[in-house]
Amino acid sequence: MLPNDQNADRFLNLIRASRRGRLKVYIGMSAGVGKSYRMLQEAHALRHNGIDARIGFIETHQRAETQALVAGLPVIARRTLFYKGRELAEMDVQAVINSHPELVIVDELAHTNIPGSKNEKRWQDVLDILDAGINVISAVNIQHIESLYDEVQHITGVDVSERVPDRVLQLADEVVNIDLTADELITRLKEGKIYEPAKVQTALTHFFQPGKLLPLRELALREVASAVERKIGATLPPGAPPSGERFLASISSNHVVARRVIRKTARLAAYYQSRWFVLYVQTPDESSDRIKLDVQRHLINNLKLATELGAEVIQTKSDNIVNCIMDEVTNRHVTTVCIGKPHFSLAQIILRTFAFNQLLNKLSESDTDLIILS
Repeated sequence: MLPNDQNADRFLNLIRASRRGRLKVYIGMSAGVGKSYRMLQEAHALRHNGIDARIGFIETHQRAETQALVAGLPVIARRTLFYKGRELAEMDVQAVINSHPELVIVDELAHTNIPGSKNEKRWQDVLDILDAGINVISAVNIQHIESLYDEVQHITGVDVSERVPDRVLQLADEVVNIDLTADELITRLKEGKIYEPAKVQTALTHFFQPGKLLPLRELALREVASAVERKIGATLPPGAPPSGERFLASISSNHVVARRVIRKTARLAAYYQSRWFVLYVQTPDESSDRIKLDVQRHLINNLKLATELGAEVIQTKSDNIVNCIMDEVTNRHVTTVCIGKPHFSLAQIILRTFAFNQLLNKLSESDTDLIILS
């Protein structure tokens, strides 16, 4: 491609960006902190100031305070679908786009749509709406952020199935934390302001415990702080030097370790606002005629996860992983290599320790950092 063509492409991207809707995301440590309530308050304030704000989807959870705020706001009718003999309602993305309000409220960003919907996830619906030039205010709980999956599972013991890729939050023009102390949230729960009375005791016994809520609150505060830093970096004056960091996550077919390395590297790359890569080297032992089907399936899912989190995925074949890593370090100007903590059995120590030491030696020669992720 000629330089002039590159300039034209950059200008085209700027035009598209200017036509795109703005995204604001309210984030909280758990259900019940007041995200939906705050979105509806803001919608009323915007309409008072002449902005055509409407509701695309809101989930009140039958909370009286939240339901009261729906009154007076135009609601775009939902789409009805039949699934497993039941009539269910989803946000009608096309109706939102066709009506083209200035701003639309879309609750529960991590929601999984009913099979038969245009998109699998609601965050994908939001991207479509933004691409149509409509501004969106949405909300999500911190436990639904993809790269925090392992930390959240460690804190809560819950396997969170509905997750939002970090890149969606990174697209947001504004990320706002709705903060409550753990004690305030538990008080709200006991007063029946979060769940119906029959569910309160179960919630207190399981999720709504200070030992779980406090770390989640810290994660939410940290996420918003990172978003503010990204915004400051994005508004630096022209000519300000971008981050020189470039991360390379080297993964194996061990799906548990690989997933953690991908998520933690994504967090680092987001913090430094840098490009990052995921490298998988297929050894002869993992050739298509030797690799087990379940291992192959997990590997494909991990590479898909890396792409969703914003990585550039590199796949290559070799019996020398160290050389492949060093080739990518050189070719892509990588500043930091991230790998999983080695788990050596006695039978593997002699063979693999040599490769590990070889990697350390080669990286030290190139002034490239190595991060071993637990």
